[in-house]
Amino acid sequence: MNAFKPQILIGLIILALGLTGCSPPVISSNLDSPDNETVSDSIPAPTFTSESPSGNATAEQDPESTPTLKPTDLPAQESTLPPADDWKAWPVIPQNVSDTMREIYQQGIQSGNNPHAYSILGDCHSMPDVFLGIFDRDFEAVAILDPELQETVAHFQGSFDRYSPTVAVGTTEGALLWEAWNENKEGYCEPNEIPIDCELRHHKPVIAFIHIGTHWEARNEHYLRVLIEKLIDNGTVPVIVTKADNREADERVNENLIRLAVEYELPVWNFWASVQHLPNQGLPEDDEMALTDEAYEIHRRDGLIVLDFVHRALTQ
Repeated sequence: MNAFKPQILIGLIILALGLTGCSPPVISSNLDSPDNETVSDSIPAPTFTSESPSGNATAEQDPESTPTLKPTDLPAQESTLPPADDWKAWPVIPQNVSDTMREIYQQGIQSGNNPHAYSILGDCHSMPDVFLGIFDRDFEAVAILDPELQETVAHFQGSFDRYSPTVAVGTTEGALLWEAWNENKEGYCEPNEIPIDCELRHHKPVIAFIHIGTHWEARNEHYLRVLIEKLIDNGTVPVIVTKADNREADERVNENLIRLAVEYELPVWNFWASVQHLPNQGLPEDDEMALTDEAYEIHRRDGLIVLDFVHRALTQ
């Protein structure tokens, strides 16, 4: 078996890099300054705009008054979702959390999961510097939030801006089940431990975003099932996240995510729907895998709202 490992390694690296094309976005105009600021040091506090999470723009706000982000500002949701094949009409924020997921959550707490920890299975869009990491390191960004969201930030403090073996540029479903993908930067993973197993054992999350980008390898659904069932077996509630791009040209990645979410009764963050009102649907003209600055702002905003909603639904 050892004789085949170099070929397997090379093939999987090519597969991961060739099909994802995911690279960290530049989100600050100060990156080329003489001070050589790092990405994390130069990220401005997010200014939450007046677009509603449903993707409908409202009247422009006074630029001198930053609107406060409130979960209660979300539009009222109907009690039932459209059919799965009409997923584009689904709301951005999950409507509810199933009793099945509440049971999974309680089982996880009883088995030792940390009620103050959440995880992300993700690629470049999930890196702390461009996603939720700001809420662990920027007091001003937290201070402008609605009190309920500030409570959620405090509750999950330490989970926002951290290294995780399940978040890396180019991550795919299969990569999270591959021991060679585990960089083990902080040394707490066991030898030959796959990224998902290390994250669940070490961080013990009660909630996990499945936020993996474009990857249409033939066994994609199989790998997703393995990940979902590992999370559920661990007592961790998966949250499915749709993606903004359609690089595969036939929407099959998002359709697959929705189909599995329905099958396993998982909450869905329909990020796709939140950026459709933006120019080019929130994608740069020259990069189908990245997001525009405005799309990243919505991404941060809605990510925190979804975490708040799912957490409260599970515990209340």
